[in-house]
Amino acid sequence: MVIVMAKNAPAEAVERVINDIKALGFTPHISEGEERTLIGAIGPAPTEELREQLAGLVAVDTVVRITKPYKLASREFRHDDSFVIIGGSGGANAVKTGNGRFVVAAGPCGVESRGQLLDAAAIVQRHGAAILRGGAYKPRTSPYAFQGLQEQGLAILEEARANTGMPVVTEVTAPELVEKVAASADMLQIGARNSQNFALLAEVGKTGKPVLFKRGMSTSIAEFLQAAEYVLSQGNPNVILCERGIRTFETSTRFTLDVSAVPVLKELTHLPVWVDPSHAAGRRPLVASLALASAAAGADGLIVEVHPRPEEAKSDAAQQLDDAEFGALMDRLGKVVQALGKSL
Repeated sequence: MVIVMAKNAPAEAVERVINDIKALGFTPHISEGEERTLIGAIGPAPTEELREQLAGLVAVDTVVRITKPYKLASREFRHDDSFVIIGGSGGANAVKTGNGRFVVAAGPCGVESRGQLLDAAAIVQRHGAAILRGGAYKPRTSPYAFQGLQEQGLAILEEARANTGMPVVTEVTAPELVEKVAASADMLQIGARNSQNFALLAEVGKTGKPVLFKRGMSTSIAEFLQAAEYVLSQGNPNVILCERGIRTFETSTRFTLDVSAVPVLKELTHLPVWVDPSHAAGRRPLVASLALASAAAGADGLIVEVHPRPEEAKSDAAQQLDDAEFGALMDRLGKVVQALGKSL
């Protein structure tokens, strides 16, 4: 259930409600709005008598029962769009996504060398991306494929952040790596292969760091939201959902981008929604069109693969944009975002 506090309720009243629901055996989850504080109470099924008891507490406006299986991600928990702030430490400028602010994260699929990443960082920053992406750890289908530079890759990402001031996002692939990756990255990415790795999701949730959570290639939207709940239930509200394409019978693209997932998710959840057009397309001539369609469908951001020399890339070479292609995309994207009344 959700306890909606009165407008501008004093901090002591909020604290009193939190203590009361703890004493009743519920775990509180706090969501701060501009005027109201929401307290999610996760635990036993509430009775009508209990709801009336809580509604009678000082500074409580209403008590709402949550019927969705994904409690903290649902619109029942929070009606207005939430936002996530990325960076602001380690020399990075803070970036806000969601609630009207459109953000682009861009960079190479994998960190391959110091020169490659620093060149990519200069390109994406020059064209207006706010966040630098790059995989230090690369989960690959083949054990013989490039697996990333790992710890060396994290160090290179840290250097790129120091040089540009851009926050960095990189993938974490296993629970035992969470602490190490979280020490270097401003946002942790959960890839499609790990979308139902619940141990990893819970461990990432404990860090409190922003999480870019990609939908699994065979994951329904309901399963996606329930998996996100593993991060949220650890007290970490900083989750961004990312559609990246699902597996269908179609073979002309790498995956089928489910653009309809964007408005569906915006209807069901308050969390920001991003799209990865690169993995869905699989071919660079298609990336820009899918990116623009995603923005037009209501996405809050994009994560795009950009490489200074795509023909030399050690992974996903066919889908990574070069300098000119990314610049052209950002010019067109700015017009679409502006037409929607958002800022880039």
